Amino acid sequence: MDLVPLIDLIGEPQTALVGGLVLGLVFGVFAQRSRYCTRSAVLSVMGESDLKPFATWAAGFAAAVLAVQLLLGADMINVDETRFFSTAQSLSGALIGGLLFGIGMVLARGCVSRLLVLGASGNLRGIFSIVIIGVTALATYSGVLVPLRDGIGSLWSTAAIGGNDLLVHAGLERWAGTALGGVLAVIALGFAFRSKLSVWRLFGGIMIGLTVAAGWYFTWQLSTQVFEPIQAESLSFIRPLATTGELALESGFAGLDQGVLIGAIVGAFVAALLSGEFRISTFAEPGVPSIWRYAAGSVLMGFGGILAVGCTIGAGLTGGSVLAISSLLGLASMMSGAALAQLVLRSTVRQQAGTAQVIPAE
Repeated sequence: MDLVPLIDLIGEPQTALVGGLVLGLVFGVFAQRSRYCTRSAVLSVMGESDLKPFATWAAGFAAAVLAVQLLLGADMINVDETRFFSTAQSLSGALIGGLLFGIGMVLARGCVSRLLVLGASGNLRGIFSIVIIGVTALATYSGVLVPLRDGIGSLWSTAAIGGNDLLVHAGLERWAGTALGGVLAVIALGFAFRSKLSVWRLFGGIMIGLTVAAGWYFTWQLSTQVFEPIQAESLSFIRPLATTGELALESGFAGLDQGVLIGAIVGAFVAALLSGEFRISTFAEPGVPSIWRYAAGSVLMGFGGILAVGCTIGAGLTGGSVLAISSLLGLASMMSGAALAQLVLRSTVRQQAGTAQVIPAE
């Protein structure tokens, strides 16, 4: 991929912005149409719905791992100098931040990327939550919550266990990562057939994973062709919310993060509009929890996502696809936190109503 002509034409930050915009557009379209959501996946495994949400999520995760591992095996990307492996990553941050994030996404009825897609589809609850998440993420990323973030994050890191690469710890070669991706793909297809997942939702989930792989490929190519060195990266949504907040307060150049955000919003909006699913949704609708519950969940996600160095996409798929231990631990912690929060909510509903009246998703 020769990006030099585009770099010469519009500049390095603008090229990153354009790339992020394209990636975000693809993500937004397929996330809206497939209803891709980690929270819904967890709840479906817990019996709150059929297995379609989990099958969709599994297809995305498997596609991301398999595609990225194939790229690594073919030497088409290199992630040795990325943030996941070039510096020690916080395991305590992944555990505690992931747990807080998971609880938050159940309280706010969606993870960051899902709330962003919902907001673009007319859901005012999603917009409200994204604003709270963004403010909290900024305070955690470079504001008043940095000391608390650093205090928790310094408790335990990958330096204590000798690195962040799962394959290295397991004593396996690169081919094992590709094999793992293949196994995950077979398992995901099994869940898709078992749940009778539509071809469109299966394709949508796969495209989410491939978009993450495309993000790695684009940023790696960009990193080898720019004058100022940059790290390869892929999709995330919690960091872009924080860095966009910084841009709003200080002078600076928009880049990949802002492109991903804008693209995802536009893509989800267009997809919702064309599919007839764009609808204004408010807090006044029957069965919708209190605005304070959304606010609390959003604060937990804003803080927990930065502490865990990623949301369910940034840590779960982007970090998970390169088999970074901190990211996989963070993803597991997020899903555990979500399950724990849902169990508490379900118990509360039973005590209050005498039956398990589960509130519909989002």
